[in-house]
Amino acid sequence: MPPKWLFDIGEIDLNKVVFDTAAIESINPQSFEMRQIDAIVHFDPARQEIIALKEVKPDEFWVRGHIPGRPLYPGVLMVEAAAQMSSIAAIKAGGETRFIGFGGIENVKFRKQVVPGDKLYILGKFIKMTPRKFVMAVQGIVDGVMAFEGEIIGMPL
Repeated sequence: MPPKWLFDIGEIDLNKVVFDTAAIESINPQSFEMRQIDAIVHFDPARQEIIALKEVKPDEFWVRGHIPGRPLYPGVLMVEAAAQMSSIAAIKAGGETRFIGFGGIENVKFRKQVVPGDKLYILGKFIKMTPRKFVMAVQGIVDGVMAFEGEIIGMPL
């Protein structure tokens, strides 16, 4: 039985863009092919919740070589997308002004293939936040099915 979602998204408008790509790039330095999130569609700093959208496109740099004829969005890029979302949450919710570095991942499981054409919604909820480190639980959802889950560790550099 798959784990429960981090929070109920039933009342959240997943089409509402809270931060678009320009806003994302003003916060996170990743750009071009390394920007792995397209929008933040939910952000509630009081509840320490965030949802990012990654629209998996057929012309992305990895498609040609990551399983030719059967492209699969690489798990490492799913984790990178979650880390980028987590950094935005730490900066916006915690008021951090320094660059957020990726400190590690824990308890990651991949549960569903993600392919070009999918909309991957990444849910995040802080487990711990201190001035030196944060831990965010993350889950990737495609068509109402959990694609991955884990914990992102970040720290200001």
